[in-house]
Amino acid sequence: MKKMNLQNVRILDFTWAWAGPFGTLLLAFMGAEILKVESIVRLDHSRIRTLASGPSYGGPNQAGPFNDLNLNKKSITLNLSDPRGVELIKRLVPHCDVVANNFRPGVMEHWGIGYENLRKIKPDIIMLSSSACGAVGPERHYIGYAPSFCALGGISHLTGYRDRAPVSVGGRIDTSSGTAGAFAILAALIYRHRTGRGQHIDLSSREAVTALIGDSIMEYLFTVNVPMRAGNRESYAAPHNAYRCEGYDAWISIVVTTEEEWLALCDAMGAPELKSDPRFRTVADRVKHCEALDQIVSQWTVNKNYYAVMAILQAKGVAAVPTFDGQTLSQDEHIKARRIFVKVKPPEMKERTVVRAPWLTGPPEEQDLPCPAPLLGEHNDYVFGEILNMSSEEIEKLQEEKVIC
Repeated sequence: MKKMNLQNVRILDFTWAWAGPFGTLLLAFMGAEILKVESIVRLDHSRIRTLASGPSYGGPNQAGPFNDLNLNKKSITLNLSDPRGVELIKRLVPHCDVVANNFRPGVMEHWGIGYENLRKIKPDIIMLSSSACGAVGPERHYIGYAPSFCALGGISHLTGYRDRAPVSVGGRIDTSSGTAGAFAILAALIYRHRTGRGQHIDLSSREAVTALIGDSIMEYLFTVNVPMRAGNRESYAAPHNAYRCEGYDAWISIVVTTEEEWLALCDAMGAPELKSDPRFRTVADRVKHCEALDQIVSQWTVNKNYYAVMAILQAKGVAAVPTFDGQTLSQDEHIKARRIFVKVKPPEMKERTVVRAPWLTGPPEEQDLPCPAPLLGEHNDYVFGEILNMSSEEIEKLQEEKVIC
């Protein structure tokens, strides 16, 4: 295995569901050793259910979402309602660089393993506490999951069509919160390397979402106008939309931002007369008459294969790409060439296709393949036996007494 940037970093990971585990997944892809703290008493819900379909798996080791979010990690099981389970956590902290959680504020403190207690054990510990609205303020106890992050963060208000209700971006926004957490941990590790000091990161998922719409925030601050939904259109470019193509629910996104691209689009469509059409002479004109322009472009694309349209327009220097569903995306030649989708074989599941690290550190064929997600408690012997140097008899006794469970 190639040496990765975080090869010598160990993270004690209390995160669960989607947002937190996605953040530690990114760090696992960078080589960090992730010790995921679990319990049979309170299973990670991604091991047993999906928000869309409810309970749907044969057992906690057969859940597709859990496997996809927890590649390259290790699993230990502890009953933290038992003081002895908490004591084992405290014994592990000196062996770790980071402690991460995405519980509601106060949960870690209730167990006696909040940041102030952990820094007494290891002064340079880094702790990530990710929650819906952060650890301070009147909304600190709000329950959080992706749709509420979208609404509170403002992105739902901007998503959708002007004449319709806001649209929730949904579970996909969890990855944005997780990415923000991973980035913050990386920054804290760099800070500790330079200063020797740890940090407590208080991450508000709603604020992580708001950070994605900075242009809209600035527009409001400078103009006092509340930005509104505009579908796929933009005020600075036209055409700027998704256009129907041949086939069921087939679309292609086309964006023209410069005069050169506009002239190239006219040539590609075989419509040179549009160049002198007074409705489309400037960008401002094209934006003003975007509905008429969209109809013209749609008439050109509607009976064409979207790959063919993409090839024609990209050859002319016009930005265009099909709007893929999951199945067609996995078959795209660009995606295949980068080997983004790879196969893993979890012990209790059929072979699965997963997405590996969203970056390349060399040629695609030389990238390490990810390991499947861990079985529940798979690494108890390694963590308690090798890291904490506990005897097998001690481990077995704590298992019998439901402390390690």
